[in-house]
Amino acid sequence: MSGILDLLNSDLGKQLVSNISEKTGINPTQASDVVSSSIPVLLGQMQNNVLSGEGASGLLSALTSGKHDGSILDNLGGFLNGGDFSDGDRILSHVTGNKQDTMVQGLSAKTGVDSSIISKILPMLAPIIMGYLGKQTKNSGVSTTPDLGGLLGGLLGGGNNSSSGSSLGGSLLTSVLDQNGDGKLDVSDAMSAISGSGKKKGGLGGLLGGLFGKK
Repeated sequence: MSGILDLLNSDLGKQLVSNISEKTGINPTQASDVVSSSIPVLLGQMQNNVLSGEGASGLLSALTSGKHDGSILDNLGGFLNGGDFSDGDRILSHVTGNKQDTMVQGLSAKTGVDSSIISKILPMLAPIIMGYLGKQTKNSGVSTTPDLGGLLGGLLGGGNNSSSGSSLGGSLLTSVLDQNGDGKLDVSDAMSAISGSGKKKGGLGGLLGGLFGKK
């Protein structure tokens, strides 16, 4: 889990929260709640897509094509203030499919931030996450979908056994998020977890609630 925690606790994560707060008009505490909940959910859905084979090759191609090379991380303010998040909308459509509304409503219920604001924030986050993943993909020499599954599993706290259908198996994050017990992390699991409505109480909110100095 150190990968995602490192990202969220870094200067980059703090800058991201500050920019989103300014861009949307929500306060920094709300912005940190949305970011710290959204990033693991999006990464988890990417992981699930890789494990299930749905869009795995497309995601790998997008990450290794050079478009998402991490340069976006060098100018977050410029990207967020530019106002063009159409690429983020396309990424979300590919990653979440028809589950995007479920994700938005779940994040809204957990954070208390209006769903219309969540819908604006997710397209901002998606290209940033892809840039981060693209950089990690290059640095780690990822070239196959099993490699990508292992990378995503590592960021979320698990091992590399992506072929087993549960590359997050045994990790704390999976034990929190795998609400339906199928060994895979997906949007339905994540939404149950962050809203606290799943079988395992506490959920993602409890796990990540201390991020950005928030208790």
